[in-house]
Amino acid sequence: MDWILPIAGIIAAVAFLVICVVLALFLMQLLKTVKGINETLDGIQGQIQGITRESTDLLHKANRLTEDIQDKSLRLNSVVDAVKGVGDSVQTLNTSVDRVTNSITHNISQNEDKISQVIQWSNVAMEVADKWQLRRDRRSNVSSYKSDINSSNDFETQVPKNYNEKTTQGDNLNEDKIGAGLKK
Repeated sequence: MDWILPIAGIIAAVAFLVICVVLALFLMQLLKTVKGINETLDGIQGQIQGITRESTDLLHKANRLTEDIQDKSLRLNSVVDAVKGVGDSVQTLNTSVDRVTNSITHNISQNEDKISQVIQWSNVAMEVADKWQLRRDRRSNVSSYKSDINSSNDFETQVPKNYNEKTTQGDNLNEDKIGAGLKK
């Protein structure tokens, strides 16, 4: 049994050697993994720095864009206020025009008879003025005929007999007098 103890020592030494070799292999593999992780982390860190720079630039651009939008929004608000003012003015104008139109319509309907009488009388007055002008023209024409005749007594033979009928043809003086309430 004396031999067990050295064999047990050899077995323990071999086991310890195997454990050390396995542990060394494990630690080397772990070292490779840690180096790979370290390299990956370095790459990720560089990428994160690039992303951070781009994010910062993007935030600055977004801030400038927000300020620009706010400025344009304020300008647009003034335009909208101006358009609203124009709309209010147009609405006020429409209301005023409606009020004036209603007032005129109301006054016309109240004074319809008087207005029609004024129109009829003005038509009669215009026709009387036309007749007066026509009469003056006829006298002027008759005077010129008299001067052309050279003091002959043939005056009536030179003036056409239907002169008055031709110059007064188509007037409605009598009908207008009747329409205006005047009698013949």
